Amino acid sequence: MKLLHIDSSPLAGNSVSRQLSASVVEQWQAANPSTVVEYLDLAVDAPSHLDQDSLGFRLGLGAEGLTDAQRRENALSERLVSQFLAADVVVVGAPMYNFGVPSQLKAWIDRVAQAGRTFTYTAQGPQGLAGGKTVIVASSRGGMYSTNPALAALDHQESYLKAVFGFFGITDVRIVRAEGVAMGEAAKQQALDAAQAQIEVALDTAQEPQYVDAA
Repeated sequence: MKLLHIDSSPLAGNSVSRQLSASVVEQWQAANPSTVVEYLDLAVDAPSHLDQDSLGFRLGLGAEGLTDAQRRENALSERLVSQFLAADVVVVGAPMYNFGVPSQLKAWIDRVAQAGRTFTYTAQGPQGLAGGKTVIVASSRGGMYSTNPALAALDHQESYLKAVFGFFGITDVRIVRAEGVAMGEAAKQQALDAAQAQIEVALDTAQEPQYVDAA
């Protein structure tokens, strides 16, 4: 079994999402000792945002006539999508930034969202090609969104990740959440304790129906 562990927060040791994602991976490995883990730190090694050099995989450009920069960008996109497709389990550390995900994580998603690799269009509409995986999102938020109807509509972090992985055909998407971490030390500790309990629940629901929310 292969597990791809992705972190996207630039806060290093101060990151709640990194703490949660590391705990998820540690507990997954304890329960599945044969798991091979590959780590991708997008805060250290993020792909560039899409531009005229890195759009080759979307435009169907062949090798002929490409610049050296375009060849390098195509090779990077191929490496990232192949790494993602090879994983059986994907653990994503994803803090909420301005109601969405960090731009580093969005840049990675833009590279792996490839027609013919992770999804395709059919006469009946889009079809995901990356099904059969388990995705566990280690989510951190400064405020309270899941329990506050007035703020729920501002959540373009977890909702976006569920949507994009669902578009790829992945139905087993689990959320481990620590929210309210910017609302004082007591609230932060309570959020971390709750998230650790959620991890145990998330790892016990290996074959649950789509979109397990372990909060």
